[in-house]
Amino acid sequence: MKHLVLLLVSFLIFNSNLFSQNNYTYIGTDQCVMCHKTEKQGSQLNIWKNSKHSKAYETLKTEKADQIAKEKGFKTKAIETPECLKCHATGYNLDKAMLGNKFKIEDGVQCETCHGPGSAYKDMKIMKDKALAIKNGLIVHEEKEKFCIGCHNAESPTYTGFEFEEYWSKIKHDIPKTN
Repeated sequence: MKHLVLLLVSFLIFNSNLFSQNNYTYIGTDQCVMCHKTEKQGSQLNIWKNSKHSKAYETLKTEKADQIAKEKGFKTKAIETPECLKCHATGYNLDKAMLGNKFKIEDGVQCETCHGPGSAYKDMKIMKDKALAIKNGLIVHEEKEKFCIGCHNAESPTYTGFEFEEYWSKIKHDIPKTN
């Protein structure tokens, strides 16, 4: 029996990262911007703030959004409709335990929408090592267009086409290369 307990404890200790991978929490844009607002980082905060993504949740509060929801047959306001929230609000359908105390759904389509919950990769020492950041939950999409099409598609009632390169140029937020 002692050997079984020792074996089980050893397994849990050495494989704890297998169980913790899904325990990342969403920390919110306010946590990301502490580092991602500088010119050295490509002024990523300003790119996001000036994009429609940062205002995506707010658009659901409009009469126009409610009218669209009604026309689509929904009985709730747009801001209460999961089919609208899925593309306009990060974290709307998550257990509150997955949302950090500084996370705000009102930030709309934010950093963690695309890059995943940041609790385990937010520290500078981790972010300086891309491989380590990815190991800690950072998502870096190799096929960005495929990811974007998850929301920018004909299912959207306001869809008028999606020219990936054109739209990507408006939100591209790479870190500038240093010489």
